[in-house]
Amino acid sequence: MAKELPGTLFLVVGNSGSGKDTIISGILKNYPSHLKQIYIPKRFITRPPSETEKNVSVTSDEFKSMKKNGQFALKWHIYKLDYGIPIEIDEWLKKGNPVLVNVSRTVVKKARELYTNIKVVFIYVPLEITINRLKERGRERSELLKERIDRAKNYQLFTEADFIVNNLGELKEAVDQLLNYIISVIMEN
Repeated sequence: MAKELPGTLFLVVGNSGSGKDTIISGILKNYPSHLKQIYIPKRFITRPPSETEKNVSVTSDEFKSMKKNGQFALKWHIYKLDYGIPIEIDEWLKKGNPVLVNVSRTVVKKARELYTNIKVVFIYVPLEITINRLKERGRERSELLKERIDRAKNYQLFTEADFIVNNLGELKEAVDQLLNYIISVIMEN
């Protein structure tokens, strides 16, 4: 049975290097203060900490324990890593707050089964730009880099998205596209 909560859960998906975290940071900086506060939870990931991401690094054993104890609202496994979104998002959604999360497209179907008030946003970037960004950030090497590039080649579109942000030009344009969409959804509720 899907959770019917008044707040909207916005799931942001897109290929590695599409700018999801950067756009989400831009939303947080530019979000209007007169609207209900927007929450952006940190993800729990089974990889060492990174200066480029604001995630919580956990071991595989810690992740398994958290999963067993029901501490994740959403969880998935991709690129040999486990990812989890904390269950505290339910409290924010119960209070009617919007919640914005960077997730894998692999979790969208399950998320739609769990939550009724959900919007999926796809960040579109042409393949050549994606490849350059992945190489520039230098987080993945050899086989992992190839895996992310191959995945990007196969997933240039995401037809299940409720909204598409074109992150081809200036960052401000992409942030404004998503921010305007979020505000329009909030104003409808």
